[in-house]
Amino acid sequence: MSTDTTASVSTHILDTSVGRPAEGVAVTLAARGGSDAAWVALGGSATDADGRCKDLPALPEGTTHVRLDFETETYFSKKQAEAQQDAPRVRDSGAFFPEVAITFAVTPGEHYHVPLLLNPFGYSVYRGS
Repeated sequence: MSTDTTASVSTHILDTSVGRPAEGVAVTLAARGGSDAAWVALGGSATDADGRCKDLPALPEGTTHVRLDFETETYFSKKQAEAQQDAPRVRDSGAFFPEVAITFAVTPGEHYHVPLLLNPFGYSVYRGS
């Protein structure tokens, strides 16, 4: 939850290749207080069955930039293995984007919902509500 002196962040992932939430993707959160400041890892979570991270850590006071790191390689490797159980191998099981890092600026008192639309060969993000 944001306060007058802090911002808050939430995210979810939709796998657009199947039109469903992406479950089990590890997400880490880092923050910094200015363009020249060092990133501070705050912790992480994993997406639930709805593709949401409901327990990301709170941002510290003075945060101006946030980075969400999504560990997509494991998700796509597992998905590829499940698809190959009943079908012949058709392509490399490695992820084209093994991770996705999204960095954005924040303002105290604001909430930032940053959805990730993901498929094996591309992704898109936006500021949601």
